[in-house]
Amino acid sequence: MTSDTTDERLRNAATESRRNAYAPYTKFDAGAAVLDVDGNIHTGALVENISLGLAMCAERVALFNCASAGKRPVHLVLHAPSTDDGLTVPCGACLQVALELGGPELRVTALGENDEHTALVSELLPRGPHRSNTGVK
Repeated sequence: MTSDTTDERLRNAATESRRNAYAPYTKFDAGAAVLDVDGNIHTGALVENISLGLAMCAERVALFNCASAGKRPVHLVLHAPSTDDGLTVPCGACLQVALELGGPELRVTALGENDEHTALVSELLPRGPHRSNTGVK
């Protein structure tokens, strides 16, 4: 469990990283921040491309930054515009990467302008493939 101060720093980092989003097509300025096991924060912003398959979600950018630093994530925060259903949670691809890198106990927070929700990645992706259930060590 992280402290209130750390959680606030993580939410602020996700909010700040939204300013770096490159979203000329959708205007969906999303930012993310990841807390690693050592208390470091790694950020990411949505990066779009005219070839849609080359775009990268903010969450995966932050998770990959964490992995590139040789760290394991323990908490992921996404700050994105709301969708029709309210808070925007990470997509399936981002949840799968979060599960792979952080394990089923990784905390995921969806942050909106006036609301937030935190759940474990295993709750958001309950049957996602993971090393512990694929036989891969």
